[in-house]
Amino acid sequence: MTVLAVAEHRRGDLRDVSLELVTAGRELADELDTDLAVAVVGGDVDAFAGRLDREGVDTIYTVSEGEEFNHGVYTQAVEQLHADLDPTALLVPNSVNGLDYAPAVADDLGLSLVTDVVAFEGGDPIEVIREQYGGKVETTYDVEADQYVLTIRPAEWPAAEASGDATTEAFEADIDEAALGTTVNGFEEVAGGDVDITEADVLVSVGRGIEDEENIPLIEELADALGATLSSSRPIVDNGWLPQNRQVGQSGKVVTPDVYIAIGISGAVQHVAGMKGSDTIVAINTDPNAPIYDIADYGIVDDLFEVVPELIEQFGGEAPDL
Repeated sequence: MTVLAVAEHRRGDLRDVSLELVTAGRELADELDTDLAVAVVGGDVDAFAGRLDREGVDTIYTVSEGEEFNHGVYTQAVEQLHADLDPTALLVPNSVNGLDYAPAVADDLGLSLVTDVVAFEGGDPIEVIREQYGGKVETTYDVEADQYVLTIRPAEWPAAEASGDATTEAFEADIDEAALGTTVNGFEEVAGGDVDITEADVLVSVGRGIEDEENIPLIEELADALGATLSSSRPIVDNGWLPQNRQVGQSGKVVTPDVYIAIGISGAVQHVAGMKGSDTIVAINTDPNAPIYDIADYGIVDDLFEVVPELIEQFGGEAPDL
C-alpha cells in the first residue's frame, strides 16, 4: 500500500503545484499509515527529481519519455506505474493537464475519481472535501473504494520543505507509440498572455472599487513603484478594462505570491479561492466589514483614491493625474 503523486512541469519548469502535491500526498499517506511515492514523467527528469526530493517523500520515480505533456504518454506511464506500485491513492494536480489524463486513467483501471479536492479528513473510509456553488458550500465525500484517484486543487496546501532523503529510481515505461494518437510539436502561449500572474512574487490586484477604467493607471503606477504585477478581480475583466489573463479567482487563475495587495476588492468567495494561498495579504477597502478582511494580514479601511497615491509617493513613484 502506498500513495502515488504525479508531478507536473511545463516548458522546462517544475510547477509549484507539484510541491504542494507532495504536502498533500504526505498528509494522506500519514492518514493511511503508508509511504509516499512521487513520479515525474518527461522533461529533465533528473533535475525535477532533485527539486521533488522534499520532506515526506520516500521514493521518486522518473520516467524519461518526451519533453512536454502528451495525453497518451502520461496515461500509459501512470497506468504502468499504478500496476507496478499498486497504490491506494493516486494524486494528480487539478490542472489542465491533470484533468486531461486523470479521468482516462481512472476509467481504464476502474478506479473511483474525485476531482478538485481541497482537504482530507482521517477515518476509515478516508474523507475528502470539495467546494460547491462557487465555494459557498463544502461537501465531504466518503471514499469507500480500495483504490482511487484524487485531483488536488492548487494553492490549498503549502509547498513541501526540502529534505534530501528520498530514493530516486528510473522507471522504464513501455510506451506504445502506435496508440498515442497525438504528437506534441511545441508549446505556444494563448493570445493575450503578455504576463503570467501565477509567477509573480508581488501582485497588486484591483476590483470594482476602482469605479472607472480611467482610474486603472493609478493602480498600474503603484504596481510599477513596487516592481509588482497588475491583476484584478472578475468584474474588471468582465468590463473589458483588463484582459482575461490578469484575472484572479475561481474562474481565473490561482496565485500564490509573496505579497498580494487587494485594492477595492470586497473578497467574494470566488475571488478568495484564487488568492488565499498568498503569503501576505494586504487589503484596502472603505468597508470595514468587507469579507477580504477575514483573510487579510494587514488592512487599510480608507478610500483607495487617498491611500494609493500616498503609497506611490512612499515607494518612489509619481501618481497620475485623475
